[in-house]
Amino acid sequence: MPETEHPAYPVGLRLAGRRVVVVGGGTVAQRRLPALLAAGADVTLVAPAATPSVEAMAEAGELAWERRAYAEGDLADAWYALVATDDPATNAAVSAEAEARRVWCVRSDDAEAATAWTPATGRSEGVTVAVLTGRDPRRSAAVRDAVVEGLRDGTLAAPHRRARTAGVALVGGGPGDPDLITVRGRRLLADADVVVADRLGPRDLLDELPPHVEVIDAAKIPYGRAMAQEAINNALIEHAKAGKSVVRLKGGDPFVFGRGMEEAQQLADEGIPVTVVPGISSAISVPGAVGIPVTHRGVAHEFTVVSGHVAPDDPRSLVDWEALAKLRGTLVLLMAVERVGAIADTLMRHGRAADTPVAIVQEGTMATERRVDATLATVRERAEAEAVRPPAVIVIGDVVAVGE
Repeated sequence: MPETEHPAYPVGLRLAGRRVVVVGGGTVAQRRLPALLAAGADVTLVAPAATPSVEAMAEAGELAWERRAYAEGDLADAWYALVATDDPATNAAVSAEAEARRVWCVRSDDAEAATAWTPATGRSEGVTVAVLTGRDPRRSAAVRDAVVEGLRDGTLAAPHRRARTAGVALVGGGPGDPDLITVRGRRLLADADVVVADRLGPRDLLDELPPHVEVIDAAKIPYGRAMAQEAINNALIEHAKAGKSVVRLKGGDPFVFGRGMEEAQQLADEGIPVTVVPGISSAISVPGAVGIPVTHRGVAHEFTVVSGHVAPDDPRSLVDWEALAKLRGTLVLLMAVERVGAIADTLMRHGRAADTPVAIVQEGTMATERRVDATLATVRERAEAEAVRPPAVIVIGDVVAVGE
C-alpha cells in the first residue's frame, strides 16, 4: 500500500465469537493477545513455537494453537488477522492472503503494508480510549496514557450524562499523602455531590473538588470536638436518599479500625446502595514509607495490627496482650500514642524483651512526617520528650532495625 497523507479511519471492531488468526507466537503476539481475548474473539494461533505466556494461554484453553508454520488458507473465514513473525516472506504471504480474502490485517513489521493499524488503547470506567498518530507509536502511547490517567483521577472532566445511581461510596483515602489514594477512589471523589470527610483522610484532595460539591466535616479529633457516629450515619443517609452521589472519605482503609462496616450495615438497612473502595492501610504503608518492612526474610514471618485506643487493663479491651507478648513477629499499633507506655510495660511484663526496637512514625507519608526510635524500655520517656502526638503508627519488633 503506497504511503498516503490520508489518515486512518477509526472504527471499533466487535470481535466476540468471530474468528481471529494470529500468525507468530512471539512477544508481539504476547502483547496483543490479551486484548483480543478480552474482546471475546475466537482466536487461532498459528506458530511453531510461542513464548511461555502465550503457551500458557493456549494450555488454559483461551485460544487454539496450531503448532506449525503458516500455510495458504489459514485465513479462511477470518474477520481479522495479526501478522507477527520475524520472517518477512511469511508476513508478506499472510498479508497477501488477507488482501485477497478482504480480511483486515495488522502487520507488526511493516505498517505501510497493512490494511489496519492497532491503536494505543486504554480503558477507564467503561470508556475505551484509542489513539493513532500515524507511524509514531510512542506518541500514541503517551497521548493514550495522558487521557486515561486524566479520566481515572478526575483531572480530565468527563461527567456522566446519564442519570447516576444515588448511593454511598466508602472510600479509603490511604495514609495521608493524596497521591496514595486509589485510582477508583479519586475518580469517585471527582464525581461526587457530597463528601463526608474524616480528619485523617487525604485533606489536600478536598481542594480539588468542584465548588458545587458539599463537604461535611466528620472529623473525630482526639480529646476535642467530635461528630457522633450516629450523626455521620444520618448525614450519609439523608444525602443519599435525596438522590445524591455521596463519598465517605476515610483515612487508611474503611475496614481497618475505620468503622466502615458499621456505616455499611446502617446504609444497607436503609436500602441505600453501598460501594466499598479499599484503601492503603497506614499499618503497612507508613512503616514502609520510613524504610521499615513489617515482614522480612529471616527476621519476621508475621505481623499483627492492634488497636491501642484503650489501655491493656481497660475492661473494654478485646486484645490478648499476654499472647501478643509471646509472638516473635512484628506488632503494629494504631491509635496508641497516649497508651504506648502502658502497652510497653504490659508486653515486657509478659515476656517481650525490654530492648525490643520500637519506632513511632508521626504523620507518616505527609510533609510533616517524623520518626522517633526507642525500645520497649524507653518508649514512654522518648514519646514524652519528643512530644509525639497523633496520628502516629507504632512499630514494635526487630524489623525496626532492618533498614538502619
